[in-house]
Amino acid sequence: MGSIFIIGPAHPLRGGGIVSFNERLASAFQESGHACEIWSFSLQYPSFLFPGKTQFSSRPAPKNLKIHSVINSINPFNWIRVGMAIRKKRPSLVVVRYWIPFMGPCLGTILRIIKRKETKIICIADNAKPHEKRPGDRIFSTYFFKSCDAFIAMSNTVETDLKSLVGNKPVQRTVHPLYDHFGNPVSKNSAREILGISPSEKVILFFGFIRKYKGLDLLLEAMCDPRIKEQNIKLLIAGEFYEKKEPFLAFIEENKLNQSVRLDSHFIADAEIANYLCAADVVVQPYRNATQSGVTPLAFHFEKPMIVTNVGGLPEMVPNERVGLVCAPNPNAIAEAIIRFYEKGGEFFHAGIVEEKKKYDWSTMINAIMELSQK
Repeated sequence: MGSIFIIGPAHPLRGGGIVSFNERLASAFQESGHACEIWSFSLQYPSFLFPGKTQFSSRPAPKNLKIHSVINSINPFNWIRVGMAIRKKRPSLVVVRYWIPFMGPCLGTILRIIKRKETKIICIADNAKPHEKRPGDRIFSTYFFKSCDAFIAMSNTVETDLKSLVGNKPVQRTVHPLYDHFGNPVSKNSAREILGISPSEKVILFFGFIRKYKGLDLLLEAMCDPRIKEQNIKLLIAGEFYEKKEPFLAFIEENKLNQSVRLDSHFIADAEIANYLCAADVVVQPYRNATQSGVTPLAFHFEKPMIVTNVGGLPEMVPNERVGLVCAPNPNAIAEAIIRFYEKGGEFFHAGIVEEKKKYDWSTMINAIMELSQK
């Protein structure tokens, strides 16, 4: 096969899971013997769509990856220029990430220009239907989907959604690979010493960007449960707010949670990730809705049990009573799951986590893409 191009966010953007995924995917293609480069954004989001502090990372560029930061998501003339530039290079395979309908016009136009008979276009769809709906979503998504030849879904939910939207085009379900490039696990005591957490404390972790659909407010309500207060369980929140933080701060104050909730509300840099994951007893994902979550493969890499709500693809990745606990997306059920976790203890889940994480090797994703490219 000739060259493979990935179209999606990459360094110097700091877009969390998608950026990390694209860079790791490019490395996996190279490890498999394929020439691969990434075509990323010079402007990813206009300010009204980006609630964070900055879209750019201060970390060094990843080694041995060719990244072109050239796509302007709101400039149609740029879309034409980028499409023509890629078309001239005649890639045999283009892998494009799709996560939000806003990107549909930009990416759909670029792909239409790229398309040649010998160029296969495969979409990895994080969401076929958005978590947070806006006017024009369906039109933008339909325009994009028509430009792709085939699709990868990483949960049954996304697979079902795609099949309802893309007609007879091939859709293949595979797993979300591990985020295995953030360093090796460190001991819990070492991680806690760095973060200033006592070795004896019971600590649950909410990790990642804070958005409404992720249900942090449900978890905070669960922290008010008398049983959790009696056991002195602490909640460590690590991630930047992508919505107003004041209501959360007010709830913490009003419910006297100041001593049981620690809020590290900055963007968690790559070098910090291992310490936060390894310091926790369990990772809690109290989502209101989800397709899949990049936090799950991160927890698998660091061999941490999880408590997840039974929404979207989360229960598929976290078998109940094997690698964690699954509960309903409401404060009472979340509180009950936290109590049950400490009754069982973290070691109860360890063997299941070690066995289950074997499914999530990057070769599985590469093989799925290459199989689709031959259809």
